[in-house]
Order: sequence, then structure tokens, then C-alpha cells
Amino acid sequence: MNILVVNAGSSSIKYQLIDMTTKLPLSSGIVERIGLEKGVIIHKTFLNGEEIKIKETFPIPNHAVGLERVAELLTDKEIGVITDPSEIKAVGHRLVHGGEAFTKTVVITNEVKAKVKELFPLAPLHNPANLTGVEVAEQVFPNATQIGVFDTAFHQTMPEVAYRYAIPKTLYNEMGIRKYGFHGTSHKYVSEKAIEYLGKQDAKVITIHLGNGASMAAVDGGVCIDTTMGLGPLCGLIMGTRSGDIDPSIIFYLVEQKGYSIEKVSNILNKESGMEGLTGDTDMRDVEDRFHKGDAEAVLAYKMYAYRIKQYIGNYAAAMNGLDAIVFTAGIGENDTVARKLVCDNMDYLGIELDEEKNNIRSKNIREINRANARTKVLVIPTNEELEIARQAFELIK
Repeated sequence: MNILVVNAGSSSIKYQLIDMTTKLPLSSGIVERIGLEKGVIIHKTFLNGEEIKIKETFPIPNHAVGLERVAELLTDKEIGVITDPSEIKAVGHRLVHGGEAFTKTVVITNEVKAKVKELFPLAPLHNPANLTGVEVAEQVFPNATQIGVFDTAFHQTMPEVAYRYAIPKTLYNEMGIRKYGFHGTSHKYVSEKAIEYLGKQDAKVITIHLGNGASMAAVDGGVCIDTTMGLGPLCGLIMGTRSGDIDPSIIFYLVEQKGYSIEKVSNILNKESGMEGLTGDTDMRDVEDRFHKGDAEAVLAYKMYAYRIKQYIGNYAAAMNGLDAIVFTAGIGENDTVARKLVCDNMDYLGIELDEEKNNIRSKNIREINRANARTKVLVIPTNEELEIARQAFELIK
């Protein structure tokens, strides 16, 4: 069975076609600059162990035009991997915010789409674009079952003590203001891989998803009990351009005392803070280069980045009353040896002891980078959100 995974943004569509027999991608790519004068499609196919990559530049006025071209490429006589769009049995969609309404993967119906629209205020930058992707896919792949996989669903097992805020209860009861969390598909995938690797179903695991956006989750026996992101994706860890946790008084100070507009403060905290605010760079690889050269801003930024992660490791070890493993994943988590070292330094009280030689080995496989006798495993597990979305879609319709 072939399942197409779609992640639609406001001006882009990421996609991957996965053969569920082999669990391997047949094709993947991205449609970018939708709505601008020159759109771009970068399309890859994987045939007989060989990768074929093409890039096209042409006007892509809307998502429909982009996804229609993807369908043409998937069925192309020379580089196509299927002969007809009907061979795609399901389209799995990444939907960012499911609120309290969606605790698991669902077949997308008119009722589901209506509920996703109701949740637009909770994710105004993501849910509208995600829904556009669904509606376009319904047109381009009419024979496929449309499946919704929600970023927030994995975190819906959090107890009330973890997800409620100490604010007037009417704000929760009437507006749904509470912690929801994100990156749930990634946290679910790597925590399950960790439990399988450890051979311990009741394992207490902290998953650390470090990309341009970053979050952590406390997973006890496969069940999420807490996570760092909240109502939206701004809080928690220091990120590429997001501040992570700050004192709310800063917002009031900037607005009331300095005359900043709410829009300006939002832009500062979401787009001008994090690594961008500390160093002027959003790409961690650039910050790492500067770190190795002794750049003071980069050194401080790395230390702050690691310090925040350490705080949450301690927080979640306490919440779970134990710790079997921590898991680094996503682009930075899987590849940044400096970040992992700084996080694991001076954490032996929790049984975390890094083997620096293992830490410097690069691999695409699951690996442990702790010392042989360490009480707590330190694992690097490559995430695969597309495969997890496809797997959940497959389980729903098989």
C-alpha cells in the first residue's frame, strides 16, 4: 500500500510517498514559494537504490497547482514511481493543532474539517494552511482516504496537573487556554523506538526534539505526561528564532512602559529571539562554527541553550520519579555534538554520563552515546515524522 504524506504550509507543501510494505520512501519533495511570481518544486525519486532529483521553477499561484504537478511527477513515464494516482490509498496530513477535540488520528470528514476551522485561533499560522492541503488533496487524489494526524494528539494524555495554567478557570472552560504541546508525532516515534531499544515497556524516557523549533517530552511507559511547549509553540526551550520561556512581565513592560505594540512584541519573541536574538544567526551550524572559534556570543548562547534543556531534564525526572533514558532527535539533536556534550556535562547525579568518543561518531542508526556503565542511557534516535504519519494512516485503514 502506498501512502502520501502531506505537510502544507502557507506557501509550501512538503510531501513523501511511502511504500508501507517496505516502510521506505518512493519519492519526496517540496513545493515552495506558492503564490509568488516564481514557484519552485524540488522532487526526488528513489529507484533501484538510486536517487533522482529534479528542480522546476514556474508560476505556482496556489496549492492546487503545486499538488497537481506533484501528482504528474509521481506518475511520470520516465521518473514516476506509480502509474496512476489511484495507487495512492491514503493521504496522511500533518495537522498542527487538534485542541482537546482530537486525541488520535482520524479519517477527515466534513465534521473534522469544521472542527479544525474552529481551532484556527489556537494555531493561526498553521491550521488554515494545513486545512488547505486537505482540501486540495481531496481534489487531486479523490480516490484516496484523507487522514489527519495531529501534532498535539500524543500530548493529550497529560494529566490536568500538567496541562492546566494557574489562571481564572473561565479562560480554560470557555476558551480552551491550556498546555497542548507540539512535535507530538516526533516524540511518539522516537519514544516508541527508545522503549523498543531498551526492551522495557515501562521505561521512563525524556525525548529532546531539537530543530529550529525545539521541545521536550516526559514519556512514562509510552504515555506522555508533560511537554515544554504550551498553548502555542513559543514557550519552553530556546529555539532558532523563538525565545522559549520568559518572564511575562517583559511583555507588559515593553507594551506599557516602552510603547511597543502587541504585534511588535509578538514578532520579537517569535522571529527575533532565540539564537537569532543572542547571536544574530538562526542556523545552529553557523553558531557552532563561531563556538569553536571562541566567539563569546556563540559560547554564551550554547551554554544557555544547554542550561534550559538541563533544567527540563531535572524537572521531568522528578515528575516521573525516575529516568531510564534521554533521547536526542531532529536536526540539531541528531547532528550537533557540542549541544549534546553541554547538555550531558555534570549530570552524573541523574546517571547521565556521556562517552565523548561515541558522541562524535555520526550514524543514521539508533545509537547510545553514554559510558558503558552509566545508569541512564543517552540515545540518539533519528526521527521520521513522515513514516509515523504514514504508519498511523495505515493502521487506521488497513
